[in-house]
Amino acid sequence: MATAAQWIQGARIRTLPSAIAPVLIGTAAAYEMDAFRPINAVLAALVALLLQIGVNYANDYSDGIRGTDEDRVGPLRLVGSGAAPAEQVKYVAFAAFAAAMLFGLALVVITQSWWLILVGLGCVMAAWGYTGGKNPYGYMGLGDVFVFVFFGLVATLGTTYTQAGQINLASIIGAIGTGLIACALLMANNVRDIPTDTQAGKKTLAVRLGDKHARESYVLMLAVAILLVVILAPGRPWMLIVLLLIPACLMPAWLMINGRKRKSLIPVLKQTGLINLGYSMLFSVGLVLSHGF
Repeated sequence: MATAAQWIQGARIRTLPSAIAPVLIGTAAAYEMDAFRPINAVLAALVALLLQIGVNYANDYSDGIRGTDEDRVGPLRLVGSGAAPAEQVKYVAFAAFAAAMLFGLALVVITQSWWLILVGLGCVMAAWGYTGGKNPYGYMGLGDVFVFVFFGLVATLGTTYTQAGQINLASIIGAIGTGLIACALLMANNVRDIPTDTQAGKKTLAVRLGDKHARESYVLMLAVAILLVVILAPGRPWMLIVLLLIPACLMPAWLMINGRKRKSLIPVLKQTGLINLGYSMLFSVGLVLSHGF
């Protein structure tokens, strides 16, 4: 039986900032439109967090039963390490998805936007299909597309819409930005796992790009995400405070380009998660300070 500490580690806490980031940005965009709804924001945050946890456990289960994690370097995987039976991990993943759907349903009832039920079902299906099922798209190099669409665009714009009933340019730019940083986190993880993923037949985007170009893409994604705020600067001058995040990106970018040992890339995951959280906080503060400027 896995210990409580191992279950918590299996939830991959360092990835959770990527779930909170789009909700912060989406809520700030709603505030800019004078449509801040705290209850809706809390529900959106719970949905995002539970989906992220569900994805993490689902990946643990699916990769574990396929043997992808047998020689893995990085955080503990419950199934791959033998710490927990595969069926238990699967049931915990399903429980997280079910809880996310319940909170999502509450949000739908409050907003009366019944079509969002289809969006929620799509999120859960995409979360499971990443590494689960007979033809997981994460094994075909499409995982980055999923992360960008669902943990960038859908999470951010959905948060804004459920509060304001519409979206605006700030929410779109923020959605693209946080989505790119979430993709950068996934890229850092997959670059570290290129040797084992290649051996297991898991053709992630990092495997397809090759080690050198995959590392370069990480830096490019961070750069584009941060520099995009310049588009908003003419009407929202405080948005330029997001550029203060550049120094925090230098170390993980350097490690990605120069870290040849697989273990040297492990800290990049935590650093990138914190960058996404910092990005969302600075982006949100910039919107709030620019409101009514």
